[in-house]
Amino acid sequence: MLRRLAAVAVSVVALMGVNATPAHAVGFHRVLNDNFSWTVPVGAWSDCNHNTDTRQAYCSGLPAYASRNWWAYPAGWPDTATQRGYKVGGYYDPASTLSVSGGQLHVRMWRGASGSVHSATVVPKAAMGLRYGAYEERWRVSHVARGYKSAHLLWPNNNSDCCEEDFPEGDWDSSINGYNHDLAGDNLTAADTSRVWTTWHVTRIEWKPGSVRYYLDGRLVDSTTRDVPNSPMNWDIQNESSLDGESAAPNSWGQMDIDYVRVWSYS
Repeated sequence: MLRRLAAVAVSVVALMGVNATPAHAVGFHRVLNDNFSWTVPVGAWSDCNHNTDTRQAYCSGLPAYASRNWWAYPAGWPDTATQRGYKVGGYYDPASTLSVSGGQLHVRMWRGASGSVHSATVVPKAAMGLRYGAYEERWRVSHVARGYKSAHLLWPNNNSDCCEEDFPEGDWDSSINGYNHDLAGDNLTAADTSRVWTTWHVTRIEWKPGSVRYYLDGRLVDSTTRDVPNSPMNWDIQNESSLDGESAAPNSWGQMDIDYVRVWSYS
């Protein structure tokens, strides 16, 4: 299944000095806490085109203990830049871009001497099909190169309802942004945190009935009660080629390391 994913937009709001509400507050129930205390080598995230976009999705190359909690976009799916016909776009290639070692999930996107970017998106199954929840991760970009970006997002299961929530989003050589987009890609709200991708950060999307909040390192950076989604969504930890006019150079690569991923349902 192909999907229309978010572009980075231009409007911003100032960083707000407000402390975060703990994600284990009343109404939240933790359904995933993965500290990546397991090992999966490059090449294992293969053959992922099974029951796509459902909790029954799996990559047959993954060992059972990894497959219980994780899925990845299958090889050959086009990323957003490719779907839009950009000069340099990408295709998802989990086998060559994903691995787990040393207590971290490694996302290493790359481009060869010519051709397309090898992009990567992982999906925690516990976060698939939730209606409201909290979605938290600790990460950093350990190797920066032009032309690579992230848009870690909540996307509606039916591919057509209301809006999407993107945080963190942006090119890895720019600042960390957050966006509440409508499905045409226009901004409903936007936040530019002015923080760089290359230091460790904790980001969280907190989605409750009637509100969405984005937190960076325990501080609220954006909040909206407008056009809040109210139907089930998936959390896609999406990483792909740039949409801002930068192109990944031949023989370049960039890497994000994720230290933990936590998910809470809400009721």
